[in-house]
Amino acid sequence: MEKPQMYNQARKLPITGCLLSAAFFGSLGSSFLYGYNLSVVNAPALYIKEFNNKTWIERYGEPIGAETATLLWSITVSIFAIGGVLGALSVSLIIKVLGRKGTLLVNNIFALIAALLLTLGERAKSFEMLIIGRLVIGVDSGIALSALPMYLGEISPKHIRGFIGQFNSILICLGVFTGQVLGLPELLGQRDCCFFCSFILFMCGFIQHCVHMCFCVSAFQRFLGKTDVSQELEEVHAEARAQENLHTVSVLQLLRNPAVRWQLITIIITMACYQLCGLNAIWYYTNGILREAGFPDNILPYITLSTGIIETLAAIVSGLVIERIGRRPLLIFGFSAMAVFFSLLTLCLNLQDRTTWMPYLSYVCILVVIASFCSGPGGIPFILTGELFEQSYRPAAFMIAGVVNWLSNFAVGLLFPFIQEALQSFAFLVFVVVCTLGAIYLYFVLPETKNKTFMDISQSFAKINKIPLPSPAQEMELVLSSDTNGKVEDAKIESSL
Repeated sequence: MEKPQMYNQARKLPITGCLLSAAFFGSLGSSFLYGYNLSVVNAPALYIKEFNNKTWIERYGEPIGAETATLLWSITVSIFAIGGVLGALSVSLIIKVLGRKGTLLVNNIFALIAALLLTLGERAKSFEMLIIGRLVIGVDSGIALSALPMYLGEISPKHIRGFIGQFNSILICLGVFTGQVLGLPELLGQRDCCFFCSFILFMCGFIQHCVHMCFCVSAFQRFLGKTDVSQELEEVHAEARAQENLHTVSVLQLLRNPAVRWQLITIIITMACYQLCGLNAIWYYTNGILREAGFPDNILPYITLSTGIIETLAAIVSGLVIERIGRRPLLIFGFSAMAVFFSLLTLCLNLQDRTTWMPYLSYVCILVVIASFCSGPGGIPFILTGELFEQSYRPAAFMIAGVVNWLSNFAVGLLFPFIQEALQSFAFLVFVVVCTLGAIYLYFVLPETKNKTFMDISQSFAKINKIPLPSPAQEMELVLSSDTNGKVEDAKIESSL
């Protein structure tokens, strides 16, 4: 049965500056901070360890033991992932109470608290404050990485949903790069300045709140192209009242529903591969490979900036082509390319001592692995989580995806040093297996979701879920309902700052 014409036209809205602003500033106070906190601990690592030792001596009158120092540093780094798990577990309840936008705005409170703890920890001579600060910013990131993709997907017209969703990935990469830049010795990567790196947490949260307070009404008027927006505002309020009565599915109900079983399995596998594909482990080898190539230690921070640049550029290119190529090809290509170049990197690492140019080739492999990750696997899993589930299922789906994401992150940080010690230069073969299996699964199970409605995607999964397809009457009802909600959501785009 042919769908109504208004359905095909409803989403054909231009990409406005206000929509881009909503996506950018929403991501700035959310995914940007996540990326920033991934990289910001690298530059001041030595100074933080010295601070821990100095504080220990002042308290107990003796230097800190080697095992205790390692444990303290490991807790400081890994507690970030524990905070992420706590944030992901709480996001469904918070979204139910505050909504998507409200969750993002209130979440900035965690960023502000973390900024104070991390900045004042040295002055208070308390490494406990640093650990708690990392825990709190982990909670902030756990909430943000679930709420932000949901928000971006729901403010976006269907035909640019993937492009807007990639703001999440782009700002993560930009956050990583910013952390690398601020960690340079000429900036904040010094003993006296390194603890002020956390000040950017305060700035990003403050900017996001200011934008929300100052521009929401004018942005709404600019989007509609007229001054009198009273009728459209009433539609928004009516939709908001309707959403209050929307039944939100619990995690247990989601797990028990056979109609979304393979959608959930797909999200769990994709999100696990997102963390277990080995990108985080790359950072363990980068500096060592550069040293083997003969680069002195004092210029390593400047060379490793290239990884952040490649990350950001690849994410931007992915955002520009995702609506042309689609989600499925980018994901499969990304994981497949990572498997190929992890294999080449393993070969190069084992031949590194035989030729002088082999370390350079190893570094090229690292850059290609990073670019392959950011071209698809780095951002699309978050977009898919919003596209595979209808609105009432999304909070529970994002909670499950978030927990899988953060537990996988924690597992890599905990297990990779042991894998590296056992397998040495063959450690990356583990990630070859993960990337290959992920690509194979996506090839056979994942349908293309580009420019498709939830109804279309559900039909693609109906056979594998072993459920009957909806009747034409049911499909038409869902299409009309989706169209009505879509028109209001398009109007809400510009008031959602």
